[in-house]
Amino acid sequence: MEIRSPAFFIGNSIPFKYTCDGDNISPPIYWEDPPQGTKSFALIVDDPDAPETTFTHWVVYNIPVERRELPEGITPQPKILNGALQGQNSFGGLGFGGPCPPVKHGAHRYFFKIFALDQSLDLPAGASKEELLKAMEGHILDKAEVMGRYAREINS
Repeated sequence: MEIRSPAFFIGNSIPFKYTCDGDNISPPIYWEDPPQGTKSFALIVDDPDAPETTFTHWVVYNIPVERRELPEGITPQPKILNGALQGQNSFGGLGFGGPCPPVKHGAHRYFFKIFALDQSLDLPAGASKEELLKAMEGHILDKAEVMGRYAREINS
């Protein structure tokens, strides 16, 4: 399975408009080649370089098996795209929260991880990343990830 975004190349900078300093909208994400038996997809976007703990930027699950993309600018509502659900981010809200590393902390890495699952999950909208990971245990057929970076500019 593969995941990519036309918004940024693997390991390169995430464009300004997808960050807290820009329009703070979700970038387009595409995936392909899921394994046979896939019944749904889940997406987690997180930043392992956050100062205290890994920071969760986006949680989406029960993405229908026929979908192969999340388009740009998904709104922060519980139910999206033919029944997919959005969970809590570490900002305390639903949906996507863009890269927003502390100033003077350098570039952070943002991992966009897609999971192919052998079932839909019995989770309500608003689940945390931890709740999603627990619900996915034993149901992950494959996963793929793409990483982008972002550093905030220091304005003098």
